[in-house]
Amino acid sequence: MIFEARELVVRYRRNASAALDGVSLRVPSGCLYAILGPNGSGKSTLMRALLGTLPLESGSAALDGRTVNAWTRAEIARAVGVVPQIESVAFPISVREMVGMGRYPHLRPLGREGVSDRLKVQEALRECDVESLVDRDVSTLSGGEAQRVRIARALAQAPRALILDEPTASLDVRHEMEILRLLRRWADSGITVVLITHRLNAASRFADRLLLLSRGRVAAEGTPNEVLREDILESVYEWELDVRTDPVTGSLAVTAR
Repeated sequence: MIFEARELVVRYRRNASAALDGVSLRVPSGCLYAILGPNGSGKSTLMRALLGTLPLESGSAALDGRTVNAWTRAEIARAVGVVPQIESVAFPISVREMVGMGRYPHLRPLGREGVSDRLKVQEALRECDVESLVDRDVSTLSGGEAQRVRIARALAQAPRALILDEPTASLDVRHEMEILRLLRRWADSGITVVLITHRLNAASRFADRLLLLSRGRVAAEGTPNEVLREDILESVYEWELDVRTDPVTGSLAVTAR
């Protein structure tokens, strides 16, 4: 699945500064594409614009060459798995039930899970290391456990693309690395992965291409080597930074001075 945006402008209030100001991008199919930037730079707004869930002042967003507004919500739900940064649960629900919700877009109205649906759910539980939590109420989980369950729900959806907003923010080192490797594996299998993250080093190591936002505008776009340059990063983050090649991974590593 290909994501495209052309000259997106989003403004939440009239006469306020634009949350997105002329943002354009193209995410190729099967790419792990990381969106970076300081707090308030427009990363989550861009995610919503790509999914067609907020009005545009101008510009356009498209999925596979069709404007996002030409897709029904049901079509998008079947094609794109979404893991939001913040999510509240208003009623008691087990981990198994929440991950099973990923199959809803594929079921007929009032339909029940079939064998293939249950297999997808079981595979997602295993991939995200939450099989041992299946009977737990989601409200009793730690932040990291709940995040892995949300990622499992998106995986159970069997989507052609995934958009994840800070998916590793609450995870310990082991589970962060496991999820990042999983995202890399999904991209290598042909699933388009859009990853919104603050973690520059993780993006450098795992992503194919990066988009760096600053105050709603594109500061840089390209490969990690093209984007993660000291002059660009220091201008955006307003702090002195060192960019070096990690001798172990071979990827760029960014550290604050």
